Amino acid sequence: MLEAIAIFAAGVWAGTINVIVGSGTLITFPTLLLFGYPALTANVSNNIGLVAGGLSGVHGYRAEALRHRSLLLRLAPASILGALTGALLLLVLPAGAFQAVVPVLIALGLVMVVIGPAMQRRTAKRHAELGATPPTSRWALPAGVYVLGIYGGYFGAAQGVLLVGLLGVLLTIGLQDINGIKNVLATIVNGIAALTFMVVAWDRIDWRIVGLIGAGSLVGGYLGARIGRRLPPTVLRAVILVIGVLALVKILFFD
Repeated sequence: MLEAIAIFAAGVWAGTINVIVGSGTLITFPTLLLFGYPALTANVSNNIGLVAGGLSGVHGYRAEALRHRSLLLRLAPASILGALTGALLLLVLPAGAFQAVVPVLIALGLVMVVIGPAMQRRTAKRHAELGATPPTSRWALPAGVYVLGIYGGYFGAAQGVLLVGLLGVLLTIGLQDINGIKNVLATIVNGIAALTFMVVAWDRIDWRIVGLIGAGSLVGGYLGARIGRRLPPTVLRAVILVIGVLALVKILFFD
């Protein structure tokens, strides 16, 4: 009973911060390992469970996402292909194959969050000078989303931080809109990875874990959208940085 409550609570917290920032996996995955679940079973089951929180978060941020429907339609294929690649890599590569690169990616994402406003001003200036989207953004954005889709399909811890950093550097829209786009893309990645696992790794799934994390993250996603949409951009950016730094410290010193 205590185990079930703990996993459900971890799902609520993970669903909440996934919608606001990302990195919810750094709560649920260690919780499952603490209770003795094998790493691959924990990773696969956790991924499937967190899809529910992504869906409730997307619903909460639907107004921001719908404002950028055409952009999402352009980026969704990159997320789908990346997630499929990452999920398959998880099943064939040695456990921990991404261990060395994860801290580097998270640190890079935090740097991009910090420099995002200045980069947005530069991008907006180039946009005005060219009268169109700068060529770099046209290819760099889908390419970056594809790479982060691979990462998200494989493990996904702090995927949201990385997406916010990438979108904040290459787009000229507000942070809340970026968060709405991030929630859609991250949920696509989790959903495609989940479908892949259900097809090719059915025997590795623990449906009890899926149910507990799914129920918790569904509630958490709703809460995250309610909280996140009320945060001013400066505060939201600060929250992203704090949680991102905590995630980085945990991976570097406590894993």
